[in-house]
Amino acid sequence: MPIEIARLLLGLMIAACHRQIADFIVERERAVVVTFRQLGVPVPAAMGTSTARNVYFGVGIFVVVVELLRIYQFVH
Repeated sequence: MPIEIARLLLGLMIAACHRQIADFIVERERAVVVTFRQLGVPVPAAMGTSTARNVYFGVGIFVVVVELLRIYQFVH
């Protein structure tokens, strides 16, 4: 049960901080894309900022829902 609660809190933190997480990851992805392109490796463009924010928010909410279901099953 403590693991499920920790995962629930992790999901809540991801959902609450999704903008900062997404902005950080997109910044790093863009730097990696530029580096690979300078080396001549064709790579697709990095994900857009608003798309990344939506993805990380969705991941956080998904983790919360899954853990709530696991806690519900554990209790009942």
